[in-house]
Amino acid sequence: MIIDSHTHLFPPEVVAKRKSFFRREPSFRLLYENEKARLARVEDLLASMDRDGVDQSVICGFPWQDPALSREGNDYLWECARRHPDRLLPFACFSLRSARTAEKEIEHALARGFAGIGELALYQQNFSSNIFQFLTSLLKPLSAKQIPVLLHANEPVGHEYPGKTRNGLRHLYSLLEALPQVTFIFAHWGGGLFFYELMPEVARAAAGAYYDTAASPFLYHPAVYGVALRVVGPQRILFGSDYPLLSPRRYFREFEEAGLPPRVQARIKGENARNLFGRKSTFGSSPQDQV
Repeated sequence: MIIDSHTHLFPPEVVAKRKSFFRREPSFRLLYENEKARLARVEDLLASMDRDGVDQSVICGFPWQDPALSREGNDYLWECARRHPDRLLPFACFSLRSARTAEKEIEHALARGFAGIGELALYQQNFSSNIFQFLTSLLKPLSAKQIPVLLHANEPVGHEYPGKTRNGLRHLYSLLEALPQVTFIFAHWGGGLFFYELMPEVARAAAGAYYDTAASPFLYHPAVYGVALRVVGPQRILFGSDYPLLSPRRYFREFEEAGLPPRVQARIKGENARNLFGRKSTFGSSPQDQV
């Protein structure tokens, strides 16, 4: 079974009228002002999944600062997953403007059966002490619910691109230390955080964390897979395409180029995600999911 653990969908209005959202959402403008930056709807994703043999996809929206846009985005993802419960697993996002509003949005999403939280990102904000306290207070209750949290991360060096932040890796490590029972998925190889698991204290803090492959072909040589396998092993790497940024087939070619054995490919392509999501591997799998 192949599971894409990192894709993005937007409501039809956002896809059709993206420019109308630029003025009030600077981070959205930063990532999508270039018309070549694709925005996808559910029909686009399902067609891509069928072409590339993907069985299920985790669907994420965007970390809107406007709480109303955040709710609308989550509502769209919920409707997509309701219509395609065997194919799509929704992750909910929330605004960082108000802790109470964010708490309500998380509660609302989990009551509806969302499989996780994310992709959370601070594209144009510093990871201040206030943001740290905001996130830790909101995410700590998720440890008891076994709800994974997908966090944006990027490498602190190398070429520039829209969405590359200056926050570095220290804040990721701080969250790991502060929230040891929360299951984090660090996007984009955690910005290279997994390299630091060669340090015993980092390995202990990150023992329950996962790393996804999103955007890997744009960031690293295929040799990164072999390095990651030697450092963290095959059980904590998740295939994520960041669709529509890249198609799944691009990653599958890299798996072959990297010489990954079939058994390792099977774990990365889906087994690890299936084990992680457990009962949430099918949307609507419990009575609570229908609230």
